[in-house]
Amino acid sequence: MPHFDPRLLEDPNSRPLREKAVAIMTAALEAVDPAKAIRRQVRLDNGILCVGGRAYDLGGYRHIYVVGGGKAGGSMALALEELLGHRITAGWVNVKYGHTLPTEVIELHQAGHPLPDEEGVKGTEAIIQLLQRATHRDLVICLVSGGGSALMIAPTEGITLGDMEVFTQVTLACGATINEINSIRKHCSRIKGGQMARLAYPAQLIALALSDVVGNPLDVIASGPTVADTSTFADAWRIVQKYGIESQLPSSVVERLRRGREGQIPETPKPGDRALSKAHTEIVASNEIAAQAAIEEAGRQGMNTLLLSTFVEGEAREVGTVFAAIAREIRHSGRPIAPPACVVAGGETTVTLRGRGKGGRNQELALAAAIPIAGLEDVMVIGLATDGTDGPTDAAGALADGTTLARAGALGVSAWKHLADNDSYHFFEALGDLLLTGPTNTNVNDLTFVFVT
Repeated sequence: MPHFDPRLLEDPNSRPLREKAVAIMTAALEAVDPAKAIRRQVRLDNGILCVGGRAYDLGGYRHIYVVGGGKAGGSMALALEELLGHRITAGWVNVKYGHTLPTEVIELHQAGHPLPDEEGVKGTEAIIQLLQRATHRDLVICLVSGGGSALMIAPTEGITLGDMEVFTQVTLACGATINEINSIRKHCSRIKGGQMARLAYPAQLIALALSDVVGNPLDVIASGPTVADTSTFADAWRIVQKYGIESQLPSSVVERLRRGREGQIPETPKPGDRALSKAHTEIVASNEIAAQAAIEEAGRQGMNTLLLSTFVEGEAREVGTVFAAIAREIRHSGRPIAPPACVVAGGETTVTLRGRGKGGRNQELALAAAIPIAGLEDVMVIGLATDGTDGPTDAAGALADGTTLARAGALGVSAWKHLADNDSYHFFEALGDLLLTGPTNTNVNDLTFVFVT
């Protein structure tokens, strides 16, 4: 269960609303707890493994191997061990530093995120070696969740880890969406974009996924290691041109994309590829599940509720002003729902870095919202990263209310200055309004909340 920093509840005037907000966020996170998600979607009945609507007779497999990567990998692996126990022959899952749990058979290997590192490379090579042991008599279960793209890092020949680190920094800073970033990643990897399925073939492959991508496209979650890739080298090149980053990318990446676009390099697996015929992917938790759980808890708290969308994307500061406008409309007219109101939305915004500050997309969204809601009573906008780490920070997001600017001003802290420098972390840190949860061991995108009471 996530635990929010108690400093959020120190202000006696806003404490009642903040307590409700914490209860609602907690309910959302608990609904997408990876272990609970595995137990909901995966059952074992008399030696028959049931995954979604499919059944697998475990008596027909000589070995069961477990592989994967992502921030939720530890909880997923632990739940799978509890379910299958000694039936698991061996396993290797890459997780973010600090996200390990006490598994017995499945090795949880810590590695870097969001920037890949050498441990990620070592861990992915171990995964590849395990996959290469699998035969047609074996079952491979792959656990994928948000962060898997960086944690399962196996660059193609000619591209180094350093090249992928630069690629990651450039694409994160330019404002590209995760779908766009992963389109390029898949064409510079030996394991992404369906290529894990190629490595596992002819073994039976089951992938269990926690979706951290808007709309849950299977080929984008952790860069789609077990499904057909809908993107092409040509698509990846168009993304490079769209953001004008060719000169910033390593020459090895640019050269590979050029050669692939010209047909000199084979494409990633596409629909109909033989290796995909024995692979099935099941989504076990998603942003929609978390958002719906938040709505249900808000209803129990006596609030009028609206699940606005789970497809929110765009520049974080611009999206923040939109949610501020919704809060102002509710306060002014009672539309689209009357107070006491809780509006919930899901998705994932982006930040185009212009300054040198510290923060994340949810913190920047909250900071942008704080400016137009200044002075409004009993109004709050919250941005929450469900994995507990918003950007390269230890915060899951931030909380802004009608008093945020006044309290900051009393401390000599400027919202406009911090926003211009992409320094939302230090702004909210000064106010004690960061959402500090520690690792939640799940990852299903972000949630935004608008409260008006």
